[in-house]
Amino acid sequence: MQIKALLFDVFGTVVDWRTSIINEGRALGKQKDLNVDWEKFADAWRDLYQPSMEKVRSGNRSWTLLDQLHRESLEQLLQEFAITGLSESEIDHFNRAWHRLQPWPDAVEGLKRLKSKFIIGTLSNGNIALLINMAKHSGLPWDVILGAEVARCYKPLPDAFLKSAQALDLKPQQCLMVAAHNNDLFAAAKLGFHTAFVARPTEYGPHQNKDLQAEGDLNFVAKDFVELAVQLGV
Repeated sequence: MQIKALLFDVFGTVVDWRTSIINEGRALGKQKDLNVDWEKFADAWRDLYQPSMEKVRSGNRSWTLLDQLHRESLEQLLQEFAITGLSESEIDHFNRAWHRLQPWPDAVEGLKRLKSKFIIGTLSNGNIALLINMAKHSGLPWDVILGAEVARCYKPLPDAFLKSAQALDLKPQQCLMVAAHNNDLFAAAKLGFHTAFVARPTEYGPHQNKDLQAEGDLNFVAKDFVELAVQLGV
């Protein structure tokens, strides 16, 4: 069945969250004279990402937007890293660093090429406001924002994928899931989605030890979005 839409994981696949958070932390540290290992802080913040969502996925917590989960994780880390003296507005601004993540160098060019032939949209755990603000900040040319908030569940639960395809009035077989994470692609493939792996070998920093290459029987494997566009005839 012909592919009509490309749906993208965002954190790590489209944007470089780690470098972006480190840079935001360093800017805050310079402003407030904070002595913090911002690389360690960024990694610790991301480490709380899956556990916070798992409480929602498991039913132990009602539906909660990622912005709120990020904020709760941030408050925990401010205590752990002994960061004090921040106003409420400064904490809120730092939490919204996730709205200001920078794209990988190939991302905008590749997305624009892919958009010329396909519907392109997010299939992210990020909430709608977060993803729209990020798109405006970084020039990401999405046709549509889909994923967790639309489905009211977090990946890899099936509805996160199926309701995104349904919102486009498409069958899973008409959608291509694009991700730098094999687990996202395994989950999508089980539901009938086509799959494309795009490697981001420094997403987790210089010592990354996972998702360095595609695993399993995927439809496309590319080094970046531009190469994926070429493979898809754009």
